[in-house]
Amino acid sequence: MLQLIVRRLLIMIPVLFLVSLMVFSMLLLVPGDPAVTLAGENASPEQIEETRVRLGLDDPVLVQYGRWVSGVVQGDLGESLFSSQDVKDAIVQRLPATLSLAMGAIAISVLVGVPAGILAAIFRGRWVDRTVGLGAASALAMPNYFVAMLLILVFAIWNPWLPATSFVPFSESPWLWFKHLILPWITLGLASAAVITRQLRSSLIGVLGQDYVRTARAKGLRGRSVVLKHASKNAAIPVVTVLGTQVAFVLGGSVIVEQVFGIAGVGQLAVTSVLKRDLPIIQGVVVMTTLFVLFANLLVDIAYGYLNPKVRVR
Repeated sequence: MLQLIVRRLLIMIPVLFLVSLMVFSMLLLVPGDPAVTLAGENASPEQIEETRVRLGLDDPVLVQYGRWVSGVVQGDLGESLFSSQDVKDAIVQRLPATLSLAMGAIAISVLVGVPAGILAAIFRGRWVDRTVGLGAASALAMPNYFVAMLLILVFAIWNPWLPATSFVPFSESPWLWFKHLILPWITLGLASAAVITRQLRSSLIGVLGQDYVRTARAKGLRGRSVVLKHASKNAAIPVVTVLGTQVAFVLGGSVIVEQVFGIAGVGQLAVTSVLKRDLPIIQGVVVMTTLFVLFANLLVDIAYGYLNPKVRVR
């Protein structure tokens, strides 16, 4: 298992290198001159040039890239062009809200998707299967902002049971933290739950038709024991893959969900930075998101090693 983890960590190095190139390229591909934007509309050419020198934009591209990568490796993501705030500090301040939202959404997707997928596979072709399939298709068809507005309308306006906006840190009040995040969690977790449901149903149906499952049933084992103890472990391998990809989906979807529910997270910070063309903030958010996705993929590989011992020796 240790060799598997080391190999996966080594694979991350070229991935991070390519991501760093693409992230830094935003500085060159985004239309306009950051120095002009920062200096102001009425700035003189001398002021613009002074700003360009201060930002280091007058250096060759390779020098700028090397300086930026060197800072990232040391944990220095630069400063905001407009507020002069350290990019790392700006992201860390917003990170608890986004992590709370993402982890809760993943939990919702697992708690809903796994039981629904198992039920659909067990009752294949029956009304339970058709109902679960209809629900999964509906969850996938509805965009996040539509689900969010529908939940706000039902549970915050028509029936004022839950708050519709803002975020309360867990350290201030665990109950208010939970209460404010219920609707965002459901909004972001429904589509992922639908994907897990459909994947688990398909995988479990295939596993239940294999010889060792029929042998276990012929020995007189109860259906619940056959499904949960014997079939679920093998059927979980494709589901783990889907769950790993859903981390990227959840982090991307949090941008919209944070805007709708007024959560001051990393997604909202990214939107604000894009509107202001604050490139250091945008670059920092992309780097942070990439690291989280790579870490999630590493956990998926470790789970593979647990579920399938053959993977450990590859």
